[in-house]
Amino acid sequence: MSVEKAFRTTQRTQDLVYATLLGNSLICLALGYLLIADITITQPRYTIYGLLWIFVGAIVIWKTNPASADARTRRRATIVAIVYLSILSIVGGVIITTGGNAANALTQSFGIRVATLLPGWGPAPIITTPIGAVVLMPARIVGYLALTYLVYATVIDAARAAISGIVGLLSCVSCSWPVIASVLSGVLGGGSAVAAIAVDFSYDVSTIVFILTIALLYWRPIVGRVGD
Repeated sequence: MSVEKAFRTTQRTQDLVYATLLGNSLICLALGYLLIADITITQPRYTIYGLLWIFVGAIVIWKTNPASADARTRRRATIVAIVYLSILSIVGGVIITTGGNAANALTQSFGIRVATLLPGWGPAPIITTPIGAVVLMPARIVGYLALTYLVYATVIDAARAAISGIVGLLSCVSCSWPVIASVLSGVLGGGSAVAAIAVDFSYDVSTIVFILTIALLYWRPIVGRVGD
């Protein structure tokens, strides 16, 4: 066995060990949170989705290594990443502005509270002000940061801007599906079969497309792989 092959095997073994430790840690934290918050799980898949977002997001941030670039390119990539994160935060419900009954209920005064949502989505600190609110669901935060970091690396790494733009659009769609589901529900009516499916399976679809988008941004068979 060559030295290079042996090193690759060792690296993969280390990665597997670290990933296993991360997964076990998330499960233990989730169980502890359930006991402390006294939460009853009626839909286990939502908990799995939340933990999966965190697990995949953390792995991607850990394994992604943006290519070296000059300061000008890095500044442009940073600007694109900040704008992208802002869009995700607003569309995905991390940042809520006044308007609508739900928004107004969150944005009446200054305050900080913690929402005891299902593991992965909670505990979610909520910071409220008269003009808006910030909802810090762990799964959304880690997932959005992972997507943003991949977009940053893609802007630096992509040889053709068209590929980067298409992939970035897919990322926005993946995270905005719950919002699209809400729009469908309002336009088609709550009793509509299409609207019911969109709302009932919004997190299922969102998670599937999130994983696919992560894969596209990380490996990118046309542009080239971002990570090692």
